[in-house]
Amino acid sequence: MIGGKKVLGLVIARGGSKGLTGKNLLTLGGLSLTARAVKAGLESQYIDDVIISTDDEAIAKEAEDAGCEVPFLRPAELASDSSKSIDVIRHALTTLKKSGRIYDVFVLLQPTTPLRSSKHIDDCLELYSEKCADSVVSVTEAEHHPLWMNTLPDDMSMKDFIRAEAENVNRQDMPTYYRINGGVYAVSCEYMFKTGKLYSDKSYAFVMDSKSSVDIDSKLDFKIAELLIKESE
Repeated sequence: MIGGKKVLGLVIARGGSKGLTGKNLLTLGGLSLTARAVKAGLESQYIDDVIISTDDEAIAKEAEDAGCEVPFLRPAELASDSSKSIDVIRHALTTLKKSGRIYDVFVLLQPTTPLRSSKHIDDCLELYSEKCADSVVSVTEAEHHPLWMNTLPDDMSMKDFIRAEAENVNRQDMPTYYRINGGVYAVSCEYMFKTGKLYSDKSYAFVMDSKSSVDIDSKLDFKIAELLIKESE
């Protein structure tokens, strides 16, 4: 609990993955991505319970072996490529509520950000409590400046590719941009049920370092995470 509010750690991990097959069961530094997410949640000083929402029995067993609760298996209609995270979250909280388990805050823990730690989680929750926020979302500084990015037409012309405000400007003279890194979402359950959203005018950013923000969606991402783990040993 934090500030008298009961906190749920919610790991979401489906079985299918087109970008990297079997992604959530891949082992990194001796632990699967799923087990790493569970471990971070269990080590938080504020999270009361950690559960997983998955459609996959192998992932469910991996989570259970790591100390996570598996109160249900996610229905197939919420485990497709087109399924929305907000629907998965709503299903999990509603299912728990029907069994009398009610939470004030949920912390979304995605296995694909495996270098997020329990300290990151606790720092997010402390900011959430301090700000009386609807949500706190982790971000990291963008690796590539968006003012140097654009779409391309069919003929691949770079006409107007660089915006006028970025032309002949050094990176250090540009404003700092941040991206959502997927590491931690601490969200009011009441707000989520009321709006179906994770963000509001009362949402705040928690900045994480780039090393902890590696998001695994490809073999290259996984190799980078492996290297970072080895360097920290």
